[in-house]
Amino acid sequence: MYGAVIGDIVGSQFEFDRGNKTREFELFTPVCEFTDDTVMTVAVAEALMDAGLDADEGSVKARLVDSMKKWGNEHPGAGYGGRFRGWLFSDSRRPYGSFGNGSGMRVSAVGWLYGSMERTREVARWTAEVTHNHPEGVKGAESVAAAIYLARTGASKAEIKSCIENEFGYSLSRTLDEIRPSYHHVEDCMHTMPEAFTCFLEADDYESAIRNDMYIGGDTDTLGAITGAIAEAMWGIPEHILSAGRRYLTDDIIGVLSRLDSFVSSR
Repeated sequence: MYGAVIGDIVGSQFEFDRGNKTREFELFTPVCEFTDDTVMTVAVAEALMDAGLDADEGSVKARLVDSMKKWGNEHPGAGYGGRFRGWLFSDSRRPYGSFGNGSGMRVSAVGWLYGSMERTREVARWTAEVTHNHPEGVKGAESVAAAIYLARTGASKAEIKSCIENEFGYSLSRTLDEIRPSYHHVEDCMHTMPEAFTCFLEADDYESAIRNDMYIGGDTDTLGAITGAIAEAMWGIPEHILSAGRRYLTDDIIGVLSRLDSFVSSR
């Protein structure tokens, strides 16, 4: 799950169209930081581990809400979107119909934890529905988790592309060079997921995938979290990038990431 977190950190320096849309940049600079993408990714991971892999829908969703609100209150300045912030710091436990890309950026643990595509998609749907219960929000979460599951279980890029197009209906026909000129910061699933998948598909290792995100610009921390999660499952992360990224993290976040690594490797 470090793939999502490091993608978030690298992308944080260019969010809100602050970059030059280039692949030539320093991965880590003093202005890099983890954002809400990392905090909520960790919150979801902790909730799923605490609930247990066989937990039912009600138990999982209750854990998710508790965990997301807990982590949000522990990291209140991480850059949450307006509607999500309103939910996060309220007493509400009800979803609010969002189709924002937050459902896809926080789902990466699901792709690692479960033993079948059916269960992966089911739990991914639950992680979205606690807030992002619009069909596009749900589709965003399911598609990212499915891609991670396929990548970690040996599928090829062509097989992953086929699944995303045929199962979820995203068009992946445009190249990055075609996307780049007009692409800008946008926070909905419909204009984030296809672009993130294309950044992965045009890469050949973890680093090139992250650099592709910055090449097209836009919501770069979220693109980085999504693309980075899939790229890690496909290729792993080079040790020098992993160790550099860890330096931006707090002990509580590292603790959950380490727990997830142990949880996955023990299965």
